[in-house]
Amino acid sequence: MNFEGIQSKLNEYKEAGKTLFTTSSFQSHSLVLLHILSRIDRSIPVYFINTGYHFPETVSFRDQITEQFGLNTIDLKSDVPKFMQRDPEGRLLFTSDPDHCCHLNKTAPMDAILLAKDIWINGVRADQSAVRAAMKVEQPAKHGCLRFHPMLDWNPKMIWQYQKEYKLPKHPLEEKGFVSIGCEPCTRKLDPEMQEREARWFGMNKVECGLNTDLVTTTK
Repeated sequence: MNFEGIQSKLNEYKEAGKTLFTTSSFQSHSLVLLHILSRIDRSIPVYFINTGYHFPETVSFRDQITEQFGLNTIDLKSDVPKFMQRDPEGRLLFTSDPDHCCHLNKTAPMDAILLAKDIWINGVRADQSAVRAAMKVEQPAKHGCLRFHPMLDWNPKMIWQYQKEYKLPKHPLEEKGFVSIGCEPCTRKLDPEMQEREARWFGMNKVECGLNTDLVTTTK
């Protein structure tokens, strides 16, 4: 979907009285959607799911982009303190049960937002994983919220072209070999033979954090 298509769809939602929001991890490829939204409506809330495990560089980059694009960025955090996020052996959950760690720090904090808002503008792309390839442009989420996936048909070349045209900055860790950047304990540098998402939860038989599985309803 191009800029005009995204703008038209957002106007359609707003004319219907729908409340909009987006989420962002503030990776380099995430900036395309954020930049597009900043050109359309800077008042749209941008929720940064602050797990407490992000690289310091990501947090600094979030602040930089928020100021540069004039975004309405809001931190979203878990209600469960870190000292309670341990397994029966006392290990932090990201070491033994990353799915539960993601649930506490990413998925559960979204509940209140999904209850309060109507349209979740989500930047997933079909080329990123099999889970995302099965998605539609519009899909139901929890609590009656609707997910809108305007970037679903974008590919890396389109992302690169937009980044180049608008001279978008890059996440500072990219030059160090990181491409898909999430929480620090569960992110590694990308090896030449690896797919983009394989740098996340390496060796854990896990490719999604729950935001794009637990918080979406599959449509036929």
